Amino acid sequence: MGAVSNQTDVREFLESRRARISPAEAGIPDFGGKRRVPGLRRTEVAMLAGVSAEYYTRLERGNLSGVSETVLEALGRALNLDDAERAHLFDLARAATVGPGRTRRRNTHAVRPSVQRILDAMTGAPAFVRNGRLDVLATNTLGRALYSPMYSRWDEQVNHARFLFLNPASKDFWLDWDKAAFDTVAILRQEAGRDPFDRALSDLIGELSTQSDVFRTLWAAHNVRFHRSGVKKFHHPVVGDIELSFEGLELPGDTGLTLLAYSAEPGSASEDALTLLASWAATLQREDQPVPAEEH
Repeated sequence: MGAVSNQTDVREFLESRRARISPAEAGIPDFGGKRRVPGLRRTEVAMLAGVSAEYYTRLERGNLSGVSETVLEALGRALNLDDAERAHLFDLARAATVGPGRTRRRNTHAVRPSVQRILDAMTGAPAFVRNGRLDVLATNTLGRALYSPMYSRWDEQVNHARFLFLNPASKDFWLDWDKAAFDTVAILRQEAGRDPFDRALSDLIGELSTQSDVFRTLWAAHNVRFHRSGVKKFHHPVVGDIELSFEGLELPGDTGLTLLAYSAEPGSASEDALTLLASWAATLQREDQPVPAEEH
């Protein structure tokens, strides 16, 4: 696939956001007649943003280098961007301005011992640390037990997106697989906006695009979202169905890394399943313990 192209991403993102807004939604009178493009015209977006049509055309062709925050904010309002989309637009502009080799340095390969100790101290909640490419860098015992279907070896490092799109077992594991797929691609798309010159990310996107039609379709939609909190539903091979709330906490000392922790509703069947999961995890050998396959 090659390096992720910032210019292409800018063009396709702006085009896709413009196409989804009708004149009525933007408060523009529609005097009838067939429109040649879905959504707003470039001239209409330019008018709403308070810039010339020529200038907006330049932006939509992929050139965000040097664009001011004032103009970016105006574009966000004109295109009705949500918070995640607005952040993505600013990321695209920042990457276009600094260019390759000058994006911020991020620790995205390992966690510090103190972070691992925090994970290990969270004995009642599954928790793990991931980077923006969705590599799982560290877990606690309960977190590894929850995500045991992703591991073929107990000490293995895995990638959330690769398992979800390339391993058929993922469709048994996530009860809401379609939502998980959408969210996963949206997270990767947001990360690509932050650092389009990340070779490992580019390689991952190329691998998934080549091998998964679903990924390729979702990737082309240019949807982005924050992944800060929510609910996930799993079917675990040992404890069955389990529904957990999660919170994502960015690690300020390790830019680019996020700690995710799960909890169950008190008194629920999922809390009982989580207790059973903890008992099962405690019996596992910590080195090279095979993960049991689900019985059918």
